[in-house]
Amino acid sequence: MLNEPTVIALNERTQDVLAMGKDAWQMIGRTPAYIVAVRPLRGGAITDFDITQRMIRLLLKRSGVNRWNRPRVLICVPSAITEVERRAVEEAARRAGAAGAYLIEQPMAAAIGAGLPIHEPLGNMIVDVGGGTTETAVISLGGIVALQAIRVGSFDIDASIQAFVRREYGIAIGERTAEEIKITIGSAYPMEDEIKVEVRGRDLMTGLPKTVILSPEEVREAIEEQVGAIVDSVVSCLGEAPPELAQDLIVQGIHLVGGGGLLRGLDRRLQEETAIPVHLVEAPLECVVLGAGRCLEAFESLKVMFMGAER
Repeated sequence: MLNEPTVIALNERTQDVLAMGKDAWQMIGRTPAYIVAVRPLRGGAITDFDITQRMIRLLLKRSGVNRWNRPRVLICVPSAITEVERRAVEEAARRAGAAGAYLIEQPMAAAIGAGLPIHEPLGNMIVDVGGGTTETAVISLGGIVALQAIRVGSFDIDASIQAFVRREYGIAIGERTAEEIKITIGSAYPMEDEIKVEVRGRDLMTGLPKTVILSPEEVREAIEEQVGAIVDSVVSCLGEAPPELAQDLIVQGIHLVGGGGLLRGLDRRLQEETAIPVHLVEAPLECVVLGAGRCLEAFESLKVMFMGAER
């Protein structure tokens, strides 16, 4: 029904919401001082409770919800979420107009969305590389058997590209430019069809616009720390899995989901480091939300998987 980036643009003078989603994302780094485009979620946690509440309210409104048809809301959250963060998410959803707020762990929702046989006594492994977190889970018999969650994700990769260009070339680039570099030439493993790109930014010495040429090797070097952390968390999770399930994973493979999973060569890098086949699922960006949709469709039979039923 709705597919929008988690960004909201506010007028700080009046506290009015000017835009949300794609419209607000276009404003990042391009607004006057009194207009701020903010991400209310960082590192998988709410950084601004009030803005998150307003954003959920706007999302519900755009989905056709009003005060007369208050819906049950299921929110996918990182497994590493604390009890305080969990309560904050539930409270934000209720204040925004939800009749009931339920939470499900992202890896579980992703496994359901990917159509994995999670209820069978069989090891299924999901690696979900999101914006603020990366979660690796081994799922069997409808539950998480082994889990590794780190607060490293796509936003951290973007930030490391910004820092690299600033350090090596002395030019400042924005968040959106860093993301475009990542999508265009970013990779976790050397690729065959590599090209260089022009990057435009502001020279830190002169303050004037400046153009530099960036190569895929440089971007790989810039993001190696984050990619290495993701690979290490997958290896750690495999080390926690029971031996019986480890056998299943060699046959079933690892399923890669999330926007960060689209980083070119990440599947090949993981496959090389773990010696297990890695499959990028059909709709990596939508996988988690599709799983949540299936949970709502089969609410009574799947609600045992929710982190906390409505209090």
